[in-house]
Order: sequence, then C-alpha cells, then structure tokens
Amino acid sequence: MGFNIYFANRLRLAYSKFSALLAKFWKTRFYLYLAALFSLFAVLDTVQLHIISGMRQEAFDAMVRHRIVVPKPDSDIVIVDINEASLAAMAKDYGRWPWPRQVLGEFLEQVEKQQPKVIVFDILFSDSDIYNPDSDAYFDSAVAATNNTYFPFLRLDQSSDPLSLVKPAMIPGVVPLRNDAQPEATVAVVLPHFPAILKNGRLGLHNIYPDADGIVRQYVIYRDDFGWKLPSLPDRVARDLGWPEPAAQRVLLNWRGPPFSYQYVSFYDVFTDLGSKEKKRPQDEFKNKIVIIGSTAPSLFDIKPTPMSQMHPGVEILATAIDNFKHNDYLRFPKASVAYLVLTLCIIWATAWAFYRNFGRNKIDLLFGASQFVLIGISYASINFTDTYINITGPVTMGLAFFTIARIYSVATNKILERSMVCDSFKREGKLHATLLLIRLDGDPKLLTDAMLDQIRYQLENIGLEQKSVDILRGDQKGLWDLFEKTFSISWIVDEGDTDGAARVADDVVMVTTAFPQLLSKCIINPDIVVSWFVHQGEFLGGKGTRDCWRVMFAEALLRWNEQQKKVL
Repeated sequence: MGFNIYFANRLRLAYSKFSALLAKFWKTRFYLYLAALFSLFAVLDTVQLHIISGMRQEAFDAMVRHRIVVPKPDSDIVIVDINEASLAAMAKDYGRWPWPRQVLGEFLEQVEKQQPKVIVFDILFSDSDIYNPDSDAYFDSAVAATNNTYFPFLRLDQSSDPLSLVKPAMIPGVVPLRNDAQPEATVAVVLPHFPAILKNGRLGLHNIYPDADGIVRQYVIYRDDFGWKLPSLPDRVARDLGWPEPAAQRVLLNWRGPPFSYQYVSFYDVFTDLGSKEKKRPQDEFKNKIVIIGSTAPSLFDIKPTPMSQMHPGVEILATAIDNFKHNDYLRFPKASVAYLVLTLCIIWATAWAFYRNFGRNKIDLLFGASQFVLIGISYASINFTDTYINITGPVTMGLAFFTIARIYSVATNKILERSMVCDSFKREGKLHATLLLIRLDGDPKLLTDAMLDQIRYQLENIGLEQKSVDILRGDQKGLWDLFEKTFSISWIVDEGDTDGAARVADDVVMVTTAFPQLLSKCIINPDIVVSWFVHQGEFLGGKGTRDCWRVMFAEALLRWNEQQKKVL
C-alpha cells in the first residue's frame, strides 16, 4: 500500500515536471507546430499513404448498415435459388451438383412460356458434360430458342493473358472502348461452352471485385482491357433494356438491406411445379420479371462479405447491381480528394487557432463538437436521402485526432501557461506597484454556472493593453469571505516609477469596468444579476516574499471593500 502511494506520488511529480517542461519550450506555439505536422500528414495521406481510406470504408459500412431510409428491392426481380434444400431434393433423381444440363434446359423452356422480361444465369457453363452429350444438346437448343437470356463469362488474372488465345474482338458483346484498342492483344477469360450462348452474344462478366479489406462495396460496370470494353452482366442487361448506363467504370452499390431481402423462390419447388400436371403456383409468376438463376448454397461457395453481412450470396449482389442500374440509384461517391484535403486543413487550423488564442475550453469543446456532429450528419444524411455519398470521415477523423492531442496538451499545461501576476512578481526584483480589481456577481447560483464564468473570464483576458491575470474565486465560504464568491480577480503589476505603465493599467481598469456590463449581457441573460466592483492598489518588493505581499493585498482589499459596503448600507 505504501509503495503504491509512493509510486503514485512519483508519477504525479514526473507528470508535473514534464508538463512544465513542455510549457517552457513549446508554450501555446505547440498548437501551431502540431497543426503543421498534421497538415503534412494529411497531404501525404491524400497523395500517397491513403491510411484514412480504410477508416472511410468502415464508416460507410456502419452508415449503410444503420441508415434510416433503406430503398426497397425491386419487386420485379426474382431470384430462383439453387439452395441447399434444392440440391438435396434433386440429388435422388439427378445426383449432386452439377446436374445434367437438360434439367436447366427444361426449366428454361417452361419459364419462357410465362414471358419473363429477361432471364439471367449466374452460372458459368464453362465445360461440356462428356457423359451426357444429349443433355448438353438439349440445353443448347433451349437457349437458341430464346432472345432474352444472359450468361456470364469469367475474367481470369491478367498475369495469364499472354497464355490465352482469346482476343477481345472474339468475345460477343465486347467493343472497342478507345481508338487505340489493341486488336492483337489476348485476354485470359473462361467463356461459356455452348454455341447458342456465344451466338446470341448476350454475355457479361460476373466477376466480383472486393476492396483491399476483402469487403464487396463496389461493382465493376465494365473492364478496360487493352482498350476494349468487357461489360458486366448488369451492364449488358441495362444496354439491351434501354436503361441509362453509368458513366463511371465502377459504382458503389446501394444495398437494399441484409441478405435475402429480394424475392426468392426455390428452384426445386418451381421445377417440380412446372413439370406437374396439377399446377399449384401462379402461371404468370415470372411474367415481365427479371429472373436471376443462381445459388445461395454455401457448398457452392458463392458467398461474399459485404457491408451488410459476412455471408452475402453472390447472386443477390448481382441482383443488387441490376436493381441499381435499373433505377439509376447506385451511390455516386465523388473522390474530391482536394476538397476533402482543404476541409481537413480548415478543421485542423481552425482548432489550432482557437487553442492558440485561448478562446476558452468550453467554447472550443462546444464549437468543435458541433462541427464534427454537423459533418457526420452530412455524411449520414447523404446516404439516407440522396444517391451521392459524401464521405467526410477523413476530415472528421483527422480533426478528432488533432483535437484529442491538443486537449491533452491544454490540460497538462493550462495552469502553467496562464498569466499569473503572482508568479511574475516572484521573478522580478525591485519595488513593484500592484493593482487589484475585484468584480463580484450576485444572483441565483443556478444562473451563474462555471461555464458562464469561464466564458466571461476568457473575454476579460482580451480586454486592455497591459498584461494581467484573471482568476475566478468560486468558494463556498460564508460570512466575511462571502464577498469573494462568484468574484473575478484581475491583477496588474508595473515597476515603481513606470508612470506610463501605471497609466495604461488605469486605462485598462476603466476599459474592463466599462465593458463588463455588455460582456455580462452576452454571456448571462438575466436582468437580476447585481454587479459590484472594487479597486485596490499597493506596493511591495518583488522576489521570494511577494506571495505574502499578495495575501496582504487581498486581505486589505477584502477589509476595505467590506467597509465600503457598510457605508453604503
């Protein structure tokens, strides 16, 4: 126990010495040096480091997960789900996945009879079924009979491009993006095996590219490979249906909610009903619908992490992209790097200037907190009520980090950096002339909060020309000492014989007492507050004995003020 107390005392002593050392070397210039350091980091992060980008992503995830206004999924989009239940139910007749292609061919034929708007397969038919050539032929003929089916192809890693024999011009639906498109370049892709799919030309990429942290937030509209435009499946559907194609190459997905927000139907249930003589399902179930055939079965490994869930079905990500393209409400995210940098610098330097000029702890806390709340509110409102996500997380994060360090420094050095005429007189030699101005406020204690008194104090420090110290006496003493409750103590010292300095102090006293009523009305709205003040002057020698001299001055001021009050009464 004794050791703990000793250790705590030593720690407090070390803290005091360290704070005094900081205050001695840095003083209030620390805030400006710190702002310069943060500004340098902000510029480097914008140009090269991109450390704050990870924070922006996490902020987006939190906002999109907890937003108030969530767009509803399009009711015309239906996902035919090859789920685990379908895999298990179909296994007894067709084995485990992949099923014979005739199954999907029959399904396609029956669904087409209901006249869906489009049918999008989120299944890559990359190889032939060598054990069931007739089944493949059936599926190929079923596809050939349609004019509204869309199929994916897969883009492989660019490092495999030199090994490929496929040129972009050989891929149906791929067009030159620029005049300098390279006709002889090859791209590593996996195309569908079936001739009918290639002949109809309704192909698109179904690659999903997560961000650096592995979370899927964006959707690539098209790839620019060697000057050729490789469209995504949603882009290919949008082109044929006349939807406006996004101008950007990738978009931020406007999520419709957690997984399984869209309308799902079981593949097995639909397939069984379509082949049954007695239909139990509506015969126009898919009329004018956008039908997406894919799988949510974990065993087929088409599960991706998104801001909405760590287990988001890939087929629903595809549905979300198609939904966004149809309604043109994908989230725009202006990079605006320069604008964000300027905002960051404004926050840092405005906060630094407030600390440097000592605007007041409560005022700085209030203004900084309000500004951060407004900025976060702008980001949150943008993702709720607009299609443009304004991500101000970077400026807010940098500002908060700066404010935290500045506040710690302020707390550690505040008492040391405060002007104190007692300390000044302790360091000075010779005879000194001291002036003490006491201003007392009488009124309802509930209306005279510490925050109000601090605000008045910081304003008083900026009035006048001569250096002074301003303190607040907040004691709860009674009797004679009651005069010093809710009292401002303002003190000046000048060398004896410094007539100009003494004249400036006299002018400052007049300026303070003249400005105080107006200052009080700004900070405290209460006509019942009574203000009284008293000026006392004295002379003493500077040096080690000044503390006792100041005590005597306060005692004399108290006694004479009390005598003055009695005469008035």
